[in-house]
Amino acid sequence: MTWDFTLSRRAFLATTTLAALTPAALPAAEPRKKKLVMLAGRPSHGPFEHEFNAGVLLLKNKLDRVPGLEVAHYKNGWPDNEKAFEGASGIFLFADGGGGHPFIQNNRLQLLADLMRRGVGLMCVHYAVEVPRDRGGKELQQWIGGYYEHEWSCNPMWTPEFTELPSHEITRGVKPFSIRDEWYFNMRFRPGMKGVTSILSAKPSDATRDGPYVYPRGPYAHIQKAKGQTETMMWAVERPDGGRGIGFTGGHFHKNWQNDNFRKVVLNGALWICHHEVPRDGVASTVSDEEIKANLDPKTPRK
Repeated sequence: MTWDFTLSRRAFLATTTLAALTPAALPAAEPRKKKLVMLAGRPSHGPFEHEFNAGVLLLKNKLDRVPGLEVAHYKNGWPDNEKAFEGASGIFLFADGGGGHPFIQNNRLQLLADLMRRGVGLMCVHYAVEVPRDRGGKELQQWIGGYYEHEWSCNPMWTPEFTELPSHEITRGVKPFSIRDEWYFNMRFRPGMKGVTSILSAKPSDATRDGPYVYPRGPYAHIQKAKGQTETMMWAVERPDGGRGIGFTGGHFHKNWQNDNFRKVVLNGALWICHHEVPRDGVASTVSDEEIKANLDPKTPRK
């Protein structure tokens, strides 16, 4: 028998080349990381109050340890270059609101609307849930489910008892807790709270409803008439565009980030808005006394 070595060599080369090009032979590409853009507002209030930059950096430090998540941090409520939002899965804002809210300056509402239509998540913390009714109100209702409306919502200092937590990714590993803060309530939610899931809720005491509130001092008759009613202080929505939104009304006192459950429900929420899987027991973290004192803005003590 005579072998055609030329043909055999060609067949061998063709076979090995085909094998090299077969997708199964290529290394599997790593999944793209979820990107969270964290915005810290300008310095505000007295020491250990509204510590936006220190609070965001503290939370970022904990989220940096989560596999598959990329976290970017920007000061003064907005990045210098709007390219910072490219590839974002979620946006986290901890800043002053009202007329100075970072989102309602210049043409930013339009930019955010474009990002929201692409399914980018949004989480607003404490004062950042407040916008003027006619400048950002409808947008926050759509994007996160509701907002703080001046003289409709109220902002007393009080200690709610969060005794019942819903079964939700955001509450994974979170245990019932109670902590004093400037917890806003009576938010201007979507009509009928359509699509809004209450995450943290409690019943304010009659004395809490009677005031005083932080500003204006109140009381408001419509708040007093609702005595005995359960109020929502943290909520979540899933939007038709695929995006997710969260409002969290606590966050006035910086030291509250040392409370494990207070901190965990916010860290879990930051993952959730990015469509990142929340660990079964929630985001594990601790905060030392040294960490709580880090990155504070220079402030004049209040009299």
